[in-house]
Amino acid sequence: MLHLVWSIRTHVISLLVVLATMLAAPAQPAHANAPSVTDVRLGKSGETTRFVLELSGKVEAKAFTLADPHRLIIDLPALDWELASDFVPSGRGLVGSFRYGLFRPGNARVVIDLAGPAAVSRSFVLPPDAATGRNWRIVFDLVATSDAAFRQNAGWPDARPSAPVASAPQPDMPARQPVSNARKVIVIDAGHGGVDPGAIGGRGTREKNVTLAFAKTLGDALRASGKYEVHLTRDTDIFIELRERVAIARRHNADLFISVHADSIERRDVRGASVYTLSETASDAEAARLARKENEADVIAGVDLGGEVDEVRNILIDLAQRETKNLSVRFAQTLIPKIAEVTPVLRNTHRFAGFRVLKAPDVPSVLIEMGFLTNSDDEVSLTSGTWRQKTAKALARGIDAYFAERMAEAAAQ
Repeated sequence: MLHLVWSIRTHVISLLVVLATMLAAPAQPAHANAPSVTDVRLGKSGETTRFVLELSGKVEAKAFTLADPHRLIIDLPALDWELASDFVPSGRGLVGSFRYGLFRPGNARVVIDLAGPAAVSRSFVLPPDAATGRNWRIVFDLVATSDAAFRQNAGWPDARPSAPVASAPQPDMPARQPVSNARKVIVIDAGHGGVDPGAIGGRGTREKNVTLAFAKTLGDALRASGKYEVHLTRDTDIFIELRERVAIARRHNADLFISVHADSIERRDVRGASVYTLSETASDAEAARLARKENEADVIAGVDLGGEVDEVRNILIDLAQRETKNLSVRFAQTLIPKIAEVTPVLRNTHRFAGFRVLKAPDVPSVLIEMGFLTNSDDEVSLTSGTWRQKTAKALARGIDAYFAERMAEAAAQ
C-alpha cells in the first residue's frame, strides 16, 4: 500500500513506495541493490509546474526548502542514475534548473533551483503503468507563493542531516599527526562531485567527471615516482563540502594541496589552463567571478550556510598564514612553465582570489583550472586519456622542481 504524508510545518515529505517485485538491477550497479532513476521530467499546466522522478524500485524520500537562494531539496537513498550520458538538466516554469547525484554515503539528493518563491501544492506516487511502460513515479506539483511565506516555511526539517565529516572517505583520513617518513604528502582535490556537477561542456561533459579522472591520473603519476604519499579528497562521484576538503589536507599534514577544476565562460573561443592562489583581493574581474562560482559549491549541493562567518577573511588577517601564502605563490610560479609545455595556458596564467578551498593556514595550496569545457578544443583535451597522462606528468615535474628548490634552500641555510 502506498502512503504519503505532507507536513506543512516542517516542509518534510515522507514518501514510502513498497513494491511486490523489483526490476532486475543493472549488471554492474554503482550501489549494490539500489533502485534506479530512469527518467526525470518537467511539465507546466496553468500555474502549476510538475517535477517527476521515475524510478525502478522502493524509495523513501524527504523534501524541504532553503532560502537565499530559493531551493527545493529532495533527499533519497543511494540511487543509480540511469539517464543518458548527454542528459543536461533544464528549467521550466517555477524550476530554474536542477542537479542530482550522491550527496553523502547512502544519501542521493536532487536540488531544484526555484525561479521564484514556490511551495509544493501536492505530492504523490504513481504505480507502474503497463500500458505506457512507465515505472514508479514520484510527483511534485509546485505553485507560486509569496516571498514572505516561502521564507517562513524554509529551513531544515526537524531531523537535520549528519555532520559534514560523514561525506568524506573515512578510512583514508587518520587524525592529524607528524609525518613518519621522508616522503612529501600531496593531497589532490577533485573539484565538485555528486550532486554538484560543476561546469557542463557543449557535449554534455561534466566537470566533476573530468576532475576525478585527472585527480586519479595525477595521483598514479606521483605514486609511481616513489617520492610522495598521495591522498585524494574523493575517489568516487560524491559531494564533499568545501571546508571538509581543506580539513582532509590538514588531517594528512599535507605538504601541498592541489584542487583540480575545469572552467566555463560565455566566450566559447577562450581556452587554456590557469593556476590560482588565495588572496582577499582578486587579481581581476574574471578571477573574482570564478571564486564566487567555486565558493557556491556548498549552496549548489543544498547545504544551509546560514550564520557561517567569512572564514577566508578571518584566515587572511592571521599573520601565521603569510608564509603559507608565499609558498603557494612560489609553487604556482614553478608549476606554470611545466603546464605550458604540454597544454595551452591563459595570459597572466597565475591569478588569485578568495577561494574557500585554498584557506588552510598551514598547507601551501593552489587551484588549477585545466581548461574551459565551453571551448570545443579544450573539451576534447579534458576528456582525453592521452592529454591527462601528459599533463599529469608535467604537473609531477613541477612538484619535483618545487620540492627540489625548497631542499636546496634548506641545505644552504
